[in-house]
Amino acid sequence: MELKEYQKKTLEQVRHYLEALAEFKAKNDRLTKEDPELSINFPLKAWEKVVGTTHYSKKNGLGEELPNFYLKIPTGGGKTLLACHTIDLINRTYLKKQTGIVLWIVPTTQIYRQTFASLKNREHPYRQVLDISSGGRTVILEKMDRFSKLDVEENLVVMLLMLPSASRQNKEVLKVFKDSGGFGEFFPLEDDREGNEKLLKNFPNLDYFGDENSFHGRVVKTSLGNALRLFKPIIIIDEGHKAYSEIAQKTIRNFNPSIIVELSATPPEVSNKLVTISGQELNREEMIKLDLRITNKASLDWKDAMRAAFEKRSFLEKKTKEYEANTGEYIRPICLIQAERTGKEQRGTRYIHAEDVKEYLIKQCGILEEEIAIKSSEKDDIEGIDLLSKECPVRYIITKQALQEGWDCAFAYLLTILTNPGSQLSITQLVGRILRQPKARKTKIKELDESYVFCFRPKATELLENVKRGFGAEGLGDLAGRVSVAEGDTESIEATKEKTVGYRERFKKFEGKIYLPKFVIQESEGWRDINYEMDILSRIDWSQINLEALKDISLSELRAEEQEVVIGLSEDIKELIKEKGRVSKEGGLEINRVFITRQILDIVPNPWVAYETGKKVIAIFLMTYDKKTVTNNLVFIIEELRKHLIKERDRLAEQVFRELIEQKVLWFFLLSGKGGYKLPGSIKVKNTSKKIVRNDNTPIQRSLFEYVAEDEFNEMEKSVAIYLDEQEKLLWWYRNLSRQDYYVQGWKKNKVYPDFIFTDIDDRKQNDYSKVYVVETKGLHLKNEDTDYKRNIFDFCNRLGQQKDWRELNLEFTDKRIEFQVIFEDEWQKKINEIFS
Repeated sequence: MELKEYQKKTLEQVRHYLEALAEFKAKNDRLTKEDPELSINFPLKAWEKVVGTTHYSKKNGLGEELPNFYLKIPTGGGKTLLACHTIDLINRTYLKKQTGIVLWIVPTTQIYRQTFASLKNREHPYRQVLDISSGGRTVILEKMDRFSKLDVEENLVVMLLMLPSASRQNKEVLKVFKDSGGFGEFFPLEDDREGNEKLLKNFPNLDYFGDENSFHGRVVKTSLGNALRLFKPIIIIDEGHKAYSEIAQKTIRNFNPSIIVELSATPPEVSNKLVTISGQELNREEMIKLDLRITNKASLDWKDAMRAAFEKRSFLEKKTKEYEANTGEYIRPICLIQAERTGKEQRGTRYIHAEDVKEYLIKQCGILEEEIAIKSSEKDDIEGIDLLSKECPVRYIITKQALQEGWDCAFAYLLTILTNPGSQLSITQLVGRILRQPKARKTKIKELDESYVFCFRPKATELLENVKRGFGAEGLGDLAGRVSVAEGDTESIEATKEKTVGYRERFKKFEGKIYLPKFVIQESEGWRDINYEMDILSRIDWSQINLEALKDISLSELRAEEQEVVIGLSEDIKELIKEKGRVSKEGGLEINRVFITRQILDIVPNPWVAYETGKKVIAIFLMTYDKKTVTNNLVFIIEELRKHLIKERDRLAEQVFRELIEQKVLWFFLLSGKGGYKLPGSIKVKNTSKKIVRNDNTPIQRSLFEYVAEDEFNEMEKSVAIYLDEQEKLLWWYRNLSRQDYYVQGWKKNKVYPDFIFTDIDDRKQNDYSKVYVVETKGLHLKNEDTDYKRNIFDFCNRLGQQKDWRELNLEFTDKRIEFQVIFEDEWQKKINEIFS
């Protein structure tokens, strides 16, 4: 699964922190080896180096410094995928191993089931990330499953626990900490008094029977909880903000974790937030369905709201059928309905019951019974059903509270609230269930890229406040302005409807006359935009892949990446459990060429070529090393192969791109009729959107459009926009929207959407310009190979532009020039000053 830009940014920051953590941990180990009194708070030191904000230190159950951090990811942002990648980074960068135990803690049954099913499925992207990390040796366990010492030594063991099981509020039923016959091999025998005492000395927080004066002394319980403590697991906490009761926190720390990673849309104030992703970043990457449109029926009859939802869902299904006919992509819009009661004995009261709603849909709306599901504590019609399958008929799901947390289905487009309007929790807790975009990709059909809420009786102002609270609870507070409310049967209330904004009066003469060049392909019928897969990737000659560089990679029996910390009993059963040392694994993966092929298919799309490439690479290493060494290093080889293939693919793609230019198949054109881009003559903004202003709170003066919404900017972009607006030698500037406006398609898959387009003032002509600047801004943390590529493609555009005289196109654009630039966070003021000096 290809990562989104904000996901790459998240993992890059995690990697930076883990590298610093490993550095200071190694320093701490050296110091304490000389003198335990010289120990340092290495998680704090790493935090100060990488993040610099306040750090909240914690210790595990053994009193050891405990690295812990938070990833603030909004609903729909792919927290589970990021957690899997983070596990890989922790093992490779910090712990320097591939095996061990991960304790994955979730808050609800719904999240538990979804996570467990995904991790168990070898075809699922989550599991594939873990398999690559472990070299195909991943074991997924539940609380009641047994595992052996050998399982942990040879596999990456991921055990799921629900939060109530991890907090010790109900100790009488908490099987995790109960003595069990399944984990005896991890502990000394009952009559081994010395062995038990030694173990308790090294792990004083283990649960035990008896006391020092008992016949056998203190006897360590052979429980799952004690076994986990011995292995110092990585702990992943999903929806971490729910684990902040003192009991829950103490229980989690008492598992003696080596590191804790928490993920949530709404982390507590007192937490180490390593990464914070905004709702805007998700929206730009097409992860969520916005705008959210709320229809508030004035009627006192719940059936009116239900009927309106039925009509909208039917309309959306017609749109999805048209979409499928054109693209082959299947979507079946689902309407979630919140009723007031679901229990068998509660029907016939004054409350709106799930069965009443079901009966109305069948009798009054003509819905088939199989298309309606009820989800409650007593009845679960969607248990075990793949709601995304074409064979699934479900179009309506009726619930009371069962879908409020953890439930996830991208086909959910509509939410119908039939509960008491006095209850403020309904919309607040359920709004996040309908925001996820199918396939994390906009359909480009407006109605299918938005989400819908239907309700009756609430006041509009209260309704909006509840929705904003709901957005905040999902980590999407910065998108609360993307909500519109329709009162009764009207289209929209004036305060929240969209409005069309045109050019400023003094810039109207440029309307329809501002052109930007694009790469286009010439065909017999005319011109079209270049397509990466069809025009670049398909032309790559994979036989030209150069694998020679792999010969320089050294394999070792004791590769740092292949080492692991082994904890367990020695052959002498009286020996206490302790760290036995860092050793290399014996055996490892078999050399499975099909497995290798699967790991590189996302880079080399032809399975035959991928298979042959894998064969050649293994042959290269077998010429120098024996089979055992190659086997033990197979995961490392795959990692290096993937890095190398990406570089080779991009090298060959660039070669194809430049050859197409030379052959005059690919052109860089400005003319709109030949595929160039023309800036829009108008834009749509929400009345609820706050207008961007200068730092002194005065209105902006030089934006191309009269009204520019502040929520279209992150903090750096906002600073750049305001600074541009204050430049006396700037004529106008335009905020170029990602996924929507002007882009450059180069030799890599992702299109480059610049952030700003602006112009200078032409000294020769009044109120005109001579040069257009196309600028991409980048934060310092984003300086990477992708940034180098953007600079390269922009430089290439500049060179091509210098070879052209746009006047020959007979446009109003006349003798204007275009310049492309990438500007970084630490230099943008300097660069802008240079432009307008």
